[in-house]
Amino acid sequence: MNTITAVKAATAGTVKLTIRQWANEDRPSVKLQMYGVEALSDAELLAILIGSGTSKNTAVDIAQNLLDKFDQNLNNLGKARFDEINDVEGVGTSTACKVLAAVELGKRRQNAMAALKPDMGTATRIYNYMLPKMMDLETEHFYILLMNNNYRLIKAECISMGGLTEVSVDVRIVMREAVLNNATIMAICHNHPSGSLHPSKYDDMLTQSVKKACEVMRIHLADHVIVTDGCYYSYSEQGKI
Repeated sequence: MNTITAVKAATAGTVKLTIRQWANEDRPSVKLQMYGVEALSDAELLAILIGSGTSKNTAVDIAQNLLDKFDQNLNNLGKARFDEINDVEGVGTSTACKVLAAVELGKRRQNAMAALKPDMGTATRIYNYMLPKMMDLETEHFYILLMNNNYRLIKAECISMGGLTEVSVDVRIVMREAVLNNATIMAICHNHPSGSLHPSKYDDMLTQSVKKACEVMRIHLADHVIVTDGCYYSYSEQGKI
């Protein structure tokens, strides 16, 4: 007997099915394993946290009642106090703690994501981000900073390491990394261990080569920043990009 038939039978009679009596594919935990967490409704996700139901209601029923209390709005639920959640019939102390813990984990993940994706929209921000990585280097290192449409950093990676006054860069490797990481904006950056803020002819040539490659791939080259201890040179700020 499938779940729909069983529900009809239960409605016609007096028996209320527990989740264990549902068809396997309808049980939240089994559904999650078979189809992925995205396939579950908000009530089903909460039901997994709730775990078991009562003699009157299944875990999904309790989850639905909990959502009803907060107008079917997860944002409202996220702001709820312990006593407001615990007040719902079928939600005990342990379950209320689980729900609040899940909400808090979601908030912390958002904060962690924001911290991992800083804004690289200006040369100053690029410099401040890269200086700790470059300030004690004795040779030139070339980095790419890959970003999304909002100038949020996707990845910063060292592409090449060179000598005291020059670093050789393969533009093909630069573009490969940009494409593989789905970057729509990119900045390039290297250090001058000598402390000189003046770009070399090779720096100028490299900047133009990367810019042309970016234009072909429809990636915006935002800047080329040269980092020294205490100062920086920005091709963008100097109008050279």
